[in-house]
Amino acid sequence: MQNDVFLRACRREEVEYTPVWLMRQAGRYMEEYMAIRRKYSFLEMCKTPELAAEVTLQPVNRLGVDAAILFADILLPLEGMGIDLEFAKGEGPVIHNPVCSEEDVKRLRLIEPEEDVPYVLEAVRLVRKELDGRVPLIGFSGAPFTLASYMIEGGGSRNYVNCKRMMWQAPEVWHALMEKISKVVVSYLKAQVAAGAQAVQVFDSWVGTLAPEDYRDYVLPHSRYVMEQLKDVGVPVIHFANNASTLLELVREAGGDVIGVDWRIDLDEAWRRIGYDVAIQGNLDPIALMAPPKVIEEKVKSILEKAGNRPGHIFNLGHGINKETPVEHVIALVEAVHKYSKR
Repeated sequence: MQNDVFLRACRREEVEYTPVWLMRQAGRYMEEYMAIRRKYSFLEMCKTPELAAEVTLQPVNRLGVDAAILFADILLPLEGMGIDLEFAKGEGPVIHNPVCSEEDVKRLRLIEPEEDVPYVLEAVRLVRKELDGRVPLIGFSGAPFTLASYMIEGGGSRNYVNCKRMMWQAPEVWHALMEKISKVVVSYLKAQVAAGAQAVQVFDSWVGTLAPEDYRDYVLPHSRYVMEQLKDVGVPVIHFANNASTLLELVREAGGDVIGVDWRIDLDEAWRRIGYDVAIQGNLDPIALMAPPKVIEEKVKSILEKAGNRPGHIFNLGHGINKETPVEHVIALVEAVHKYSKR
């Protein structure tokens, strides 16, 4: 492979500079993406392997990042489980048959990735072929809690009241749902690796809504199951929990070769808390990319200083790129990370 610095950093090996890739690096802030998006719906793009592959490659070609991440959506495997999913214009994902009862959970089925999400796996194969070893490809999935929250709430939520109500009022139903989702996440990610993904990330986008006690009781066993089942897949596993500074030790307990952290905590404190025996990913505030390039440079230097040249740091944002971000600022970020982290 021409550039394996990302994979080596995941394994906490010495690298010549800090690798950088960005969550949501393939997306609406790029004109190349919007040129395709104007012709096709979001789901059409996800379900057409050639389009998904093209969009995946756009930031690699334009930005100089050290890894590609597959263009897809965390909710795609839910359709195979029996969930009626729509991406409504201006609303985001809408689930028309939310999971509300034990009977709803029983009706859900475990997916067969080659049958239920063949377009995702074909996109992986196409991207690997097109990359031709330039940089590694990252596959991904939503984490059990985040997928469950969408399934129960019927979409995004401000307070996750239905989700928490099920946890507290019907814990046996909650755990049955989480067990099914966890098995789906494992089979989905294993299929991506078999298709060619060279690392995988598990996104727990909404888990920061939970108190530590509730994470420990209702989420940790299921996230740990996923991480343990992925130990032997032969690729690094990144565990990203958003807005989870209060949960870091528990997230670390759940597992992962790399723990992703957001910008709400200093990187040095986060690494100290999770332990130096795992790699860390992060953690620039995505909105900092709206700042002048000089400010971006200073923030990059600050994060790199907190990492202290310790092996195992992957530079990233604390969440996905905002759609209004100037592409030139993203390029400036990548160049600054490479420039100031040279060993």
